[in-house]
Amino acid sequence: MTDATAHLDALTRVIPDFPEPGILFRDLTPVFADAAALASIADALVAPFAGAYDVVAGVEARGFALAAASAARSGHGLLLVRKAGKLPGATLTESYALEYGEAALQVHVDQLPAGTRVLLVDDVLATGGTLAASHRLIERAGWALAGTAVVLELDGLGGRERLAPHEVLALQRA
Repeated sequence: MTDATAHLDALTRVIPDFPEPGILFRDLTPVFADAAALASIADALVAPFAGAYDVVAGVEARGFALAAASAARSGHGLLLVRKAGKLPGATLTESYALEYGEAALQVHVDQLPAGTRVLLVDDVLATGGTLAASHRLIERAGWALAGTAVVLELDGLGGRERLAPHEVLALQRA
């Protein structure tokens, strides 16, 4: 067991019936609040991709915390994948379906040079809709997707399959 998985096992809160009956919610906020845990997780997310990426991207909102910590600890820059309407200037937009409607993500078109290798980081991989939209956005911007790293992958929801053929690292699966 790695330090990261030990921290996850010790600090992740499991809350039954949230946000609705039958859902077993895994709350990572206690992990983020612990400096040693956050550092070990940030390191574990990027270590397998060492030398293969130039910048770490985080998806709004919890992905921002993980990507910022991972970027700082690995000596790389940070790309923010924002919800639509949050960025000034020229943006690229990628829409995707939600269970209850549609959402969109954006990046600045001129933030990184073409060919920049981007490692995408987020907290949870469930159905993969948000991360798949982020993949498309990164590729449309002319950047190269180096891989995707998540803290937790929820099995049985098809997220990993939706992200194929890109490499996906999950620190834990549930």
